[in-house]
Amino acid sequence: MSEIKERLKADLKAAMVAKDSFKRDTIRFLNSAIKQVEVDERRELSDDDIYKIIQKSIKQREDAAKQYKDANRDDLYEKEIKEAELLKEYLPKQLSLEEIKDIISSIINEIGAEGMKDMGRVMKEANEKIGTKSDGKTISMVVKELLK
Repeated sequence: MSEIKERLKADLKAAMVAKDSFKRDTIRFLNSAIKQVEVDERRELSDDDIYKIIQKSIKQREDAAKQYKDANRDDLYEKEIKEAELLKEYLPKQLSLEEIKDIISSIINEIGAEGMKDMGRVMKEANEKIGTKSDGKTISMVVKELLK
């Protein structure tokens, strides 16, 4: 079993013992999302695959939180934000903005990117090198800034 799955299993048990229903339910939801992909694709997921599912879940919660905030539903907004924060604990250490800029600058130099027309190539390389250590939105923002 993967390292992240073991951690989720242990944290779920701890949340159940502590009667922490919020954490228990959030982890159960994440486990069901992981299990769904495993069943659909008929394979055991790697840690990187699981990190991508976690990132997707975080983005969904942040999007929902924004909609709740716009609708003045502060109770639901807070719940979504807390769930996103809890899920972020399971991601690998995120790179700083400076580290991302350094990586993307080196990619631009390696492939000889000269402007926005090369953004797709730079994004592809950046997503491969950075992976789950940053979200796509931040990577895209930095690429656009550096390719101007």
